[in-house]
Amino acid sequence: IPLSFAQQRLWFIEQLLPDSALYNVPIALKLTGSLNRDALENALNSLIQRHESLRTIFPATEGDAQQLILSNLAINLTESLENLTQLKKKERTVAVERLAREEANSSFELSTGPLIRVKFIILSKEEHILLITMHHIISDGWSMGIFFKELSHLYNAYALGKEPTLSPLALQYADFSLWQRNWLQGDVLDQQLSYWKEQLSDIPDLLELPTDKPRPKEMTYQGASLLRFLPQEIKEKLNQLSQQNQSSLFMTLLTAFQILLYRYTGQEDIVVGSPIANRHYKETEDLIGFFVNTLALRTTFQEKDSFVDVLKRVQQTTLDAYQHQDVPFEQLVDHLNVNRSLNTNPVFQVMFSFENASEREDLRLTDLQVEPFYTPYPVAKFDLLLSTFEEEDKVGLGFNYSTDLFQPETIERLADHLIELVQGIVSNPSQPIHDLPLLTPEEQHQLLIEWNDTKTDYPADKMIPQLFEEQVKKAPNNTAVVFEDQELTYQQLNERANQLAHYLRAQGVGPDTLVAIGVERSLEMIIG
Repeated sequence: IPLSFAQQRLWFIEQLLPDSALYNVPIALKLTGSLNRDALENALNSLIQRHESLRTIFPATEGDAQQLILSNLAINLTESLENLTQLKKKERTVAVERLAREEANSSFELSTGPLIRVKFIILSKEEHILLITMHHIISDGWSMGIFFKELSHLYNAYALGKEPTLSPLALQYADFSLWQRNWLQGDVLDQQLSYWKEQLSDIPDLLELPTDKPRPKEMTYQGASLLRFLPQEIKEKLNQLSQQNQSSLFMTLLTAFQILLYRYTGQEDIVVGSPIANRHYKETEDLIGFFVNTLALRTTFQEKDSFVDVLKRVQQTTLDAYQHQDVPFEQLVDHLNVNRSLNTNPVFQVMFSFENASEREDLRLTDLQVEPFYTPYPVAKFDLLLSTFEEEDKVGLGFNYSTDLFQPETIERLADHLIELVQGIVSNPSQPIHDLPLLTPEEQHQLLIEWNDTKTDYPADKMIPQLFEEQVKKAPNNTAVVFEDQELTYQQLNERANQLAHYLRAQGVGPDTLVAIGVERSLEMIIG
């Protein structure tokens, strides 16, 4: 069975960067309550048996990979067990964080698999940690919602001694791969590609964000993350603004983010990547697999634009992109004449994603409280990724960034600026984007008050010439003034100034006589 186009790209990256955890999908869950371990193991294995993608591996022959579906693959929680009950509470916390980090950063072998693994950690009789890690080549964000939903159903049935009642799947991921290969070619592919070639012609090679460090010769994919939230009142105003402009919250937030990038870079032509589930066929909605595609969304800016002006362009661009979402991004790159480099992503270097509350599926297990157990995952696939998500009373802003380029404080400042910008937008969406606020109140105080507080005590009984002559005596050979490639020491400046003073006195200039100086910036200006 051939790989889908998306799988082909990940397989290629894996050959380029072997033993990498770059495309791991780590999940860490804390389970509190009365856990039925047998029910959990049976549920996991039923899910793996139900979805062929979870037991697929990718052997290669002469550099050409194929999908090979294993007839059977079983999870054994006892074999993956870590019992930490003997440790003190603080030691348990450290041990769990270490195990979660190791799991998230352990690479997979695509040719032999398995490409899903589970680690089961016992903290106490009523507390457990479940670590599930998959390779992205067999799953995506939408798939995780299916995974949690079906795992909940299966566990709850087995825990109650009942048979699960999940409807049989109409097809499997391999069927989609074959269909995609057969369908996306010839006139269909040419028609879709022609839109993207026109839409992305002459795009800039690089989004020139101001970085703290020079770009390395090759990407290392080392990253870090920062989480912030927009408060409830801002979320409500954003929803109102979206409704007034017949926009989705995704489009409104994307526009705000692109305006921030414009203000940071000064570039009037900006391309941002955005993932799309790519499940517009009903048959694919309930499948676990790697369907997600990436859209390149291009926005141009004009000096007098308001937020509403930019939003209208973003709306149209996004809707057009949705109509042409079938072209896999990897094929798009192949057909575009863009510069390729080992130290930048082609087409775009910044990503934006949005997940609304209705798309999120939580794990709901009988007699158990399930909550995420957050562990740092130090990977960044792009220069900067903003992941936005909806919660009941707020909007989350997750910043993932390359530590090769940015310091943590720079991203913290960027996050502050985005929040200030959004507040300015909802207050007055019609004002020019150049006038929208970026600086926090603390930054404004620093710029306007602290850095302008230059008052200092000088001797009240001495004038500038006397203070200058004292400096000449203290450090005659120190540089006093520099202009282009010329400079004067304090001694030389004093001598030249005295020369001029003697000349002026010879011309009749005395105390309280005003003398105008008409010179360009130069050593002579300072001498005068």
